[in-house]
Formats: sequence, C-alpha cells, structure tokens
Amino acid sequence: MQQLKCDLLVIGAGSGGLSVAAGASQMGADVVLLEGHKMGGDCLNYGCVPSKSLIASAKAAYGQGHTSAFGVADQVPQVDYAAAMDHVAEVVASIEPMDSQERSEGFGVKVIREFGEFISPTQVKAGDHIITARRVVIATGSSPLVPAIPGLSTVPYVTNETLFDQRDKPDHLLIIGGGPIGMEMAQAHVRLGCKVTVIEGARALGKDDPELAKVVLDSLRDEGVEIAEGAMVSAVRGQAGAIEVETKDGSIFKGSHLLMAVGRKANTDRLNLGVAGIETNRAGILVDDQLRTSNKKVYAIGDVAGGMQFTHVAGYQAGVIIKSALFGLTSKAKSNHIPWTTYTDPELAQVGLTELQARDIYGAKLEVVRFDYHHNDRALAERKTKGFIKVMVVKGRPVGTSIVGHQAGELISTWSLALANGLKMSQIAAMVAPYPTISEINKRVAGAYFSPRLFDSQNVKRAVRFVQRWIS
Repeated sequence: MQQLKCDLLVIGAGSGGLSVAAGASQMGADVVLLEGHKMGGDCLNYGCVPSKSLIASAKAAYGQGHTSAFGVADQVPQVDYAAAMDHVAEVVASIEPMDSQERSEGFGVKVIREFGEFISPTQVKAGDHIITARRVVIATGSSPLVPAIPGLSTVPYVTNETLFDQRDKPDHLLIIGGGPIGMEMAQAHVRLGCKVTVIEGARALGKDDPELAKVVLDSLRDEGVEIAEGAMVSAVRGQAGAIEVETKDGSIFKGSHLLMAVGRKANTDRLNLGVAGIETNRAGILVDDQLRTSNKKVYAIGDVAGGMQFTHVAGYQAGVIIKSALFGLTSKAKSNHIPWTTYTDPELAQVGLTELQARDIYGAKLEVVRFDYHHNDRALAERKTKGFIKVMVVKGRPVGTSIVGHQAGELISTWSLALANGLKMSQIAAMVAPYPTISEINKRVAGAYFSPRLFDSQNVKRAVRFVQRWIS
C-alpha cells in the first residue's frame, strides 16, 4: 500500500468535487481527488448536459412544425433519433476537457481513479493508496432511485444513466415519475415523434407551485403527452417492445420502452461511513450549516448531502467549503437564494419561498405581485406569451419568486441576486432593461408592486396638485 498525506482529500469528481479540488489547489493546498467512475459526474455524463442537449434537438423538431404564425410554412420534421443522440454525445465530448483528469492535474491536484472508502476517521483507502488528510470533502453525488416494484427486475428499462446510450427511437415511451426529469424527457420525446405516457403516483411537478405547474402540464398535454396523476404503480411486466405498467386502481398502461424517473438516492454505499463516525439519514449524509458531518474533519456537499440536488448548488457549496477548510473561517451555506429550473417549454423556475410557503410564514404581511407574459412586447413578437411571474413581497423585500414562461430560467437569476443580497423591490424597479427584451418582465413586475402606491394613492395625487400650484 502506498501511503499519502494531504491537506484536503476530495472524494468524487462531479461538479462540487472538481470545484473544491481546483480552487483549493490553486490557493496552495495539497489536494488529492478520487474518482472511481467518470470525471464530471452525473451532470456532465447523464444529467444536465445530455438532457438539455436532447431538449435542444426536440425544440428544433418542434419548431419546424410550428412556423406558420410567422409567415413561414410548417414542415413535418424528419427526425433521426440516433442522430439526435449523437448530437448529445458530441456536446458531452466538447465539455469533457473542462472536467478532465488532465485539467485537474494542471491545477496541481493529484487525481486517483479509484473509489474511496474510510478505514478510520481520518484515513481513506482508494485502490492501493491509503490517504491521510487534514480535511475530507465527500462529493459523491447521487444515482437514480429504482424502487422495488414487483416485476421490474425482469423488465428492460432505462434511467437517466442509460437513456442517452439509446439509438432506437421508442414507439411509445412509458415514464414512471412526474418530476423534472420525467417531464423534461416526456416533452423531448413527444417532440421527437414518440408517444409518451407519464405515470405519477402523486402530483406531477409536485415540488413546484401548483398554479405554475398547471401551465406546464397543460402545455405538455396539448402536445400529446398523456399524464396520469395519482397513479401509484403496483406492478410492471412484459418484454422489450411490449411493456405493461399496472397501477393500484387497476389501470394498465402499455408501451414499448420504460424510463424510471422517480427520484435520486445519495451515493454513500461504498464509503464505509460508519468507520469514520459519519451519520446519515434517508436523504443522505447529515451536515450542519457549515456542511460539516458528524465527523468535524469531514464535509459533504452536493447531492450526497441530502439537500437540493442541483449542479449549481454543489458549485456554490464548494465556495463555502474552501473558506472553512482552507482558511478556518466560519462559512455557512444558505439555501433561500438558490434557484431551480425545469427546462420544459414553457420553463418553470423558482427561488426562495413559493406563495403557499410565504403565506404560511408571513400571513397578512405578504403581498403577491404578478405580471403576465402577454403584456411583454418581446414575448408578443416571438409568440411566447404563455406564462407569468409572481413575486412574494414582505415589507418591500422579495422573499420568493415563481416564474413560468419563456426563458424563466434566465429571468430567475435576478431574483436570486435580490434574495442573496437582501435587495428591495425599489432596487429592482430602478434597473433599466433594454427594450424589447423578455428581461423587462422582472422590471415590470417590480413596477406592478409600486403602481397602486403611486397611481391609486390620494396622498400622492394631493402632493402633485399642491406642487403644481407653486412651480412655474
């Protein structure tokens, strides 16, 4: 066994792990990075990058058949599913160098391509290496959760880890799970010419504001996606090309292919956490607000820490870790300013509190301000008028924003900035957005907050009349 000592050991080379390792090494720390599978983790290889690439192919196909409103004849798209998946692979390959072993080594990181497991509270074994580290960061991410559904073990299915290896277009794709992954892939596949049925045991897009989620779900249904809600799966049977999914109410859904998209589970099985005194729960590794585990020399970030499972969360948490582990500074992770987006068409984005959450906390102190896309000139020009924004405001400050519509994922960043810095609605209203842009929606909703205060106020009107009598 080769003995190694380092300042910082990072387990997992996904988004969070790569950011911690590169940042710490460039700041002078001696860093070792372990990765037993693919560099770049889930986001690059199975998640964000491939899914958004396939969505782009689907958007192009959909666009060809919906141009007549612009004075251009509709065309029936000729979809080559294998070529679309090749596009996905090409995009992943183009980004791979940014997450590669060579790039990390260029920053001075020692990369070991092995899985790691704790053999003591301060030591980790990886292949023929035993690493003793001053601090350890666990960034092993998550994997698709596949529940023990009767019959599933004998039926062929894919998850997000295997979907993008497919080259044969499904005739009828059954998707178990109506969360963001399920709904994004449902719309992508129906636009690429597949029949699609989504089977959800509770409410589709159940973590989002129901009012906004309905806009998305109605759009998907209009495009031909069958969405069965409150349909708890009881059994799966069949073979490749002929699969049946039965629900507890006796309904049977038939299709050619099956995608399991019911959620994620933290990757902790290989780590031998008990030896290190690291506590876990059903969601993942337990951490405090500084992202420290029950072993105070060990941190956990990203999906494995059991919180919000987004790439940008892991990246944000990497910065929190570096301040604490390298400089010994108290650095706490916050979540109120973390946005998320579901990349359907229209997009669905959220930051901070939803309306229901805000009402539960603030009651009568809460004001909800709205602005509709159909009042935005750029949205009218591009025929993207479906959707709206609503901002939850308490004492002049936003506490949450929900957006459904074109480029919602871009618009939400302004509100993340506002929540991160405690900005007031007046500061959003003071922003000047170029005309005509979709981004004007953010300014206009801030204006909608002040409009009744200015235009419906008798005090303001009396003040204006008084001033007008005395100025020349």
